[in-house]
Parts: sequence; structure tokens; C-alpha cells
Amino acid sequence: MPALIELDHVSKRFAGIKALDDVSLSVAPGEIHCLAGENGSGKSTIIKVMSGVYRPDGGMVRVDGQPVAHMTPASSVAAGIQVIYQDLSLFGNLSVAENLAMNKVLKDGRRAVRWSETRRLARTALDRLGVDLPLDVDVETLPTAGRQLVAIARALLAEARLLIMDEPTTALTRNEVERLLEVTRTIQRDGIAVLFVSHKMREMLEISERLTVMRNGRVVVEGPITDFTEASITRHMTGRDLGSDPYPGPTATAGPPRLAVKGLTVPGAVAGVDLTLHPGEILGLCGLIGAGRTELALALFGMRPDHTGMVEIDGQAVTLGSVADAIRHGIAYVPEDRLSEGLFLSQSVARNMLASSLDAVSNGVTVDRGKAAETADAMIAAMQIATRDRDTPVGNLSGGNQQRVVIARWLLTKARILILNGPTVGVDVGSKAEIHRVIRDLARTQGLAVLMISDDVPELLGNCNAVALMHRGRLVERFDPKTAGEDDVSDALRRLR
Repeated sequence: MPALIELDHVSKRFAGIKALDDVSLSVAPGEIHCLAGENGSGKSTIIKVMSGVYRPDGGMVRVDGQPVAHMTPASSVAAGIQVIYQDLSLFGNLSVAENLAMNKVLKDGRRAVRWSETRRLARTALDRLGVDLPLDVDVETLPTAGRQLVAIARALLAEARLLIMDEPTTALTRNEVERLLEVTRTIQRDGIAVLFVSHKMREMLEISERLTVMRNGRVVVEGPITDFTEASITRHMTGRDLGSDPYPGPTATAGPPRLAVKGLTVPGAVAGVDLTLHPGEILGLCGLIGAGRTELALALFGMRPDHTGMVEIDGQAVTLGSVADAIRHGIAYVPEDRLSEGLFLSQSVARNMLASSLDAVSNGVTVDRGKAAETADAMIAAMQIATRDRDTPVGNLSGGNQQRVVIARWLLTKARILILNGPTVGVDVGSKAEIHRVIRDLARTQGLAVLMISDDVPELLGNCNAVALMHRGRLVERFDPKTAGEDDVSDALRRLR
């Protein structure tokens, strides 16, 4: 049986730079194939070649064994190829039913919408996936996982034969990831092929049958998933081994804690939390959706002034009624969604870095441009941010480098306490390891106290000297990474469902 789609020695250049270099890749009917690689490896370019957005400069594209001289978006859709991009491309102000039935209504050229037919189409599509979503709510009110299911169901209504999922689990919790993988297997049972584009090793090993790894625009290895381990995938993606010993924490904790929280309560979210964090410690915080982790972080950063309880920093009681209060007391917060909450995407790397520490590079009236440039350049070097120069718009950087810019901004405020909410969400494996290294080094050498919130249990166990489990607003269990493994924490999470 011929491949559903095949790239045969395909090349693609942009301004003389090779984005794809002699790439050969095929996806068989009904196959779950994973395409892996770091940011900039060529994954997105392959997606756009398959979907007809880009025309290759060399090589051949075949569909069902037949050469396609010029693949276009329309011919790609007609061949049954559907792409679900990271932004999902849904109409947020329309209902679930309207989003699902939109393409069918437009294709039929109807002047009037038949609402009963719209709801029937939507329900049929969701039933095919075995999911139950309210049909009449606006899509923008759904969680990310719900919107993802709407996008998948819409693709199936378009009679997809190949579903390309571009980094589908970036913003999902572990429970939501498991549900998505279950849905992916359901799709496969219907004979639909899936190209699962990711840089998360555990998910690749769990869902795919075959794996292709890209690096610098070339295929470096391809084969059945049984030939790979997490370590070997990492090595192929980055070209090096990325080992990490557990973070030991400070050798001594004399003196008052850097942060002491007593009975902290946020109405409806956090219920009487006590915790301490010493200089040089990295405390991990995990939990199910609704556990109260983010609300705890926002309270400590002055964004939930309705909180009650006692907060002490270096033995002194403080009031955290605003973000300005938190920054003045040396608290920094890196949000989970860096794109909408953490960065000014159209502004330069330097401006993003200096946004919270302008007083240090100004006389109170005007900015000392020379000092600002010197400060930004020094931080770019210290954080190893890959950018042409300080004036590059931060939106042009990869996810990993964007995250380093956010962290750098708060380090310039001379923060003593760093709260990281999802520190490596959407970051490739190489950048992830570098971000972890930076955080550990700052804690070890500068005494930075870190609260790391994550759904990635191995991330917490590998980078924290303690991991706390939060449930229904309370800290209910604590793990020592030197003696506890991933199964111990995962089992505890499962018992709380």
C-alpha cells in the first residue's frame, strides 16, 4: 500500500538559508507517526509543505503514491490532509456547534442556517470522539483541552485522512494529555493517520508507532518507536546527552527562612497554606486542576489582595496588597502563559528585560541608553539568549529564549524569591535543560529561593530539593526527590482524582 503522503528528498530555502535539507518522510494510512525536533529544526516547515502553504525548492511530494507538482492548501484539504495548529484557528465568539458546522454550511452555500442540522452535525462529530461538550457555549469559554477537541472534531467532519497535530499538548495538564492521547487512538481506529509533532519524549514513546527526528533542517534518524528511549531521542534531537542529577538544595539553612507563609487563604481557592522556603531552596508544587497552585502564586505576587494570613520575608512580616508591594520585597513571578502575560512581543529583547528595572538605568526622568544597552547585553550573555542583538523583537525568538528573557527581567530587579509557574511550557528539550541549569545555578550560587509550579513531575523531581502536592487549596503531601520517584508522585495524584 502506498504512503498516504510522502516527501521525497525535499528541500526548502528562505533567503538563502536551508530550512529543509534533502528531507524524506512518509506517513502510512492509519499510522500514528511522531515528528520530533527542537525549535528551528524544520518541523513547522514540513507541516506547511504537506499542507500546501510552502512549495518545495527541490524534491517531490506524493499523495497516495502519485506525484503532486504543486500542492496548494485547497488540494491538500481535498486529499484529506488537515492541520491543527497550536492556535487551533477557532472562532472564539461562536458556539461549539457553530464552529463544528461552519465548513459544512459554507461548502453547501446555504443562505439560511438550519440550526437543528448544525447541532446534529456537531453532536455526531463529538460522539465520534467519545467526548461530551456543551454545544451552545462560546468556544472561547472552554479550557484549552476542550478547544483542542473542537478542532479535532471539526477536522474529522472535513473527512480527514491525515490529521497533523502541531505541538498539541503544550498547554495541557497531564490528565488532559492522557485524554488527548486516548482520542488520538480513537481516531486511528477509524483508519485515520496522525502526524504528532512534538518535542515531549514521554508522549512520543506513549502514542507513536514510528518516529522521525529532525535537527537543523535534516532528518537525523527514523524508525519504529520501539528502537528509541527518552535518552536516545534527546541525544538525536540535541546532538548531546542532557543528564541531570537531583538538586540537593543548600547544605545549611541557618537563619530565618527567606519566605514563610502561615495560614495563607484565598477565598474559594487556597485554604490555610503553611510553607517555608530558605535561600538556595527550590520547592516544587504540583497538583490537579483547581488545586489552587496558581492562586497561591498570585497571592504571593500581590495579584490576589483579598488573601489573608501571614507572609514573612527574611523574618519580617510583609503586606502583599499589590504587584508593586511584591516587587519591592524582592518577589518575582514568571507566569505560565508568557505570550499573553509575560512579554511585550513587538518590543525588543532589551526593552522586555528592562521593563521592571528602569529605575536602575535612569535618573528618574530619562533612560541612560548606554547603561541600558550594557545591562541588556550582559544579561543576554549571562542567560545565553540566542538573538542577533538586543533590539530584536522578542516575538521573533524561540519559546525557550523567550522564557529566558522573562526570567532575566526579574533577575534584574534583584529578586530574592522567584515563583515559576510552568517554567518550561512549550519549550524544546535542549532549551528546557538550559533553563533548568540557570535556575539551579542561581539558587546554588546566589541564594535565590524558588517556588517551581509544574505539571511535569520529572521536571520537579529533577530540579527541586522538595516537592509538595496541593489539593483543594491545601498542601497535603511532601516528597523528597532523593527517595521518591515519578511513580510515587503520580500515584498520589491519581488517588486525589
